[in-house]
Amino acid sequence: MPLALLALAIGAFGIGTTEFVIMGLLPQVAGDFGVSIPTAGFLVTGYALGVMFGAPLMTVLGTKIPRKRMLMLLMGLFVVGNLVSALAPTFAVMLIGRIVASLAHGAFFGIGSVVAAELVAPEKKAGAIAMMFTGLTVANVVGVPLGTLVGQSVGWRVTFGIVAALGVVGLLGIARLVPEMPRAEGVRLRHELAAFKNAQVLLAMAMTVLGFGGVFAAITYIAPMMTHVAGFADGSVTWLLVLFGLGMVGGNLVGGKYADRALMPLLYVSLGALAVVLALFTLTAHHKVLAAVTITLIGALGFATVPPLQKRVLDQAHGAPTLASAVNIGAFNLGNALAAWLGGLVISAGLGYTAPNWVGAALAGAALLLAVLSAALERRDSVSSAVVAQSAPSATEQRAATVRH
Repeated sequence: MPLALLALAIGAFGIGTTEFVIMGLLPQVAGDFGVSIPTAGFLVTGYALGVMFGAPLMTVLGTKIPRKRMLMLLMGLFVVGNLVSALAPTFAVMLIGRIVASLAHGAFFGIGSVVAAELVAPEKKAGAIAMMFTGLTVANVVGVPLGTLVGQSVGWRVTFGIVAALGVVGLLGIARLVPEMPRAEGVRLRHELAAFKNAQVLLAMAMTVLGFGGVFAAITYIAPMMTHVAGFADGSVTWLLVLFGLGMVGGNLVGGKYADRALMPLLYVSLGALAVVLALFTLTAHHKVLAAVTITLIGALGFATVPPLQKRVLDQAHGAPTLASAVNIGAFNLGNALAAWLGGLVISAGLGYTAPNWVGAALAGAALLLAVLSAALERRDSVSSAVVAQSAPSATEQRAATVRH
């Protein structure tokens, strides 16, 4: 794998830390600003919505800019957003900081996925994408737990200051290691938009929204769920997030390995198992050991879907993949926003801190149904194409007919 993938992984590490560290700090942030836990959950929803809308916006703005320079600009925006969050005097200002940082997220991973895929041979594309996303998953093993520990010990503002510093490191890594890659010539915005006419691209994005949303329905409220239901101490949330991160790393690597071999079967298995595990989490959340195991499985199964879904979008949007790739990253975060909002609703309705797990199971199950539908439509289209090809006269037959006439 090219060394440039390391630079992309460094940037992904910083972004992954800021995206997920808020999960373990919701009680502290809510307490400092005097808001409820569901209200503090808007820091997750707002970030996710910023990614969703920022992904296409920043990608379109970057069509005139070489990819390396665009990646550097995105990391600079990420640093500014996290500094605003760290210094925020009110909850509203912190929410603005989260949204500013989120604008860099989708385009970074979208453009980064295209760059990563172009750096390797065609049969290694999913593995290269997975390598970049390894930075995101490792963030959940190292960055997020440490950030949570610092936030609980010293203050959450210090955590976001450190995250801003991580962004600076990512910016320097891209400047140093990523080769100059001019924007693709001959690609226009209308070509990029044309990819969204492909039903398979839209189905893959819908699977992304629902499948990854299932993960966030549970994980957004992991801190209150584990402290109030399972009986863990506040400090235990740190190592529980380590387990979640380890699961993410393993799932991401497995997904990257097998997506190049058996993409759709991998999605069937991972989405189906994710739905089952999330449903069981409603029960296992009451037992410390079982809760810890379940959290690890959620991370593994959830991130096993990331490389195959991202690769499927790139494959189906061939010829103009940049915008579709970025929008699919936005789709991951639309799922996050939807799940965090729905999870907050069921908690506010008095159904308890484990109720979001049922929401997650339903979302993952719906994603599995879409995967089955997508494969069925693909088989139908393949059969139709084969029939058309068989019925059409061959070039030899056409020449013979021309000679006879």
